[in-house]
Amino acid sequence: MARVRYGARSEAEIAAARAAGARLPDIWSTGVVAVWETDPDVVAAVLPPPLKPTERPLVRAAVSKVDLPGHQPLGAGSVAVAAAHGDQQGWYPLVMPMTGERALIGGREVFGEPKKLGEVTVERDGPVVRASLARHGIAFVEIRSAVSGPLPLPEPAEKVDFYFKFLPAVDGSGSGFDTDPVLVHCVRREKVRKLEQLTGDVVLRESMYDPVADLPVRGLVELTVGEKTTSQKGRVVERVSARALLPYVHQRYDDPQQILDGPPERSVR
Repeated sequence: MARVRYGARSEAEIAAARAAGARLPDIWSTGVVAVWETDPDVVAAVLPPPLKPTERPLVRAAVSKVDLPGHQPLGAGSVAVAAAHGDQQGWYPLVMPMTGERALIGGREVFGEPKKLGEVTVERDGPVVRASLARHGIAFVEIRSAVSGPLPLPEPAEKVDFYFKFLPAVDGSGSGFDTDPVLVHCVRREKVRKLEQLTGDVVLRESMYDPVADLPVRGLVELTVGEKTTSQKGRVVERVSARALLPYVHQRYDDPQQILDGPPERSVR
């Protein structure tokens, strides 16, 4: 009988796949990073417990083109807010558009990343750099900029992202989870080989599915374009209250009812 590819793999095949995954070469990406200060009450509103706001209400948009050996480049993006879990500082991503299904499924199932299929664009024409994140025909983040000069290369560094990994209840009622949700710390080890300063602006457009326009730009803190390689490793740090997390689950999905949500009330600055 010919091999049935949906059939069970042997222990040797499983071990070979695991070993190949452990020997991945450095994968380099070209990406634009924008960090801005927003309203403190908005950041506090989007953080599920036990995450807390940090001293500065920061938002980070990252838009990258990833070079994959033997494949078309992958577009990868994220919009995250600064957060803390106890003494650990990091970022809590609200949406992570990906142009490829493999990156999307792996990230969601393994780490609990809020990945969704979308359009990710990074374009450079001489000194002019444009980057955008789009879904459902709406470029909900657009970065328009020009290179203003080189920056010194930072030392290799570790950054932490916070994710909630969960499975909605199988009965489809939307009233809970199949198992207790867990909080994941994902440690990213980042090495940069090129970094340039950008001058420009960040445009946030209204989208009922990706309402990042609720995180207004009050002042740009960082705007750069660079080339980097990143590895990551996650670990479960604690189980979290299903009841406390449930009101935030709609962040993960394109919830048709989200169009009825009004923006949070903001303090006038």
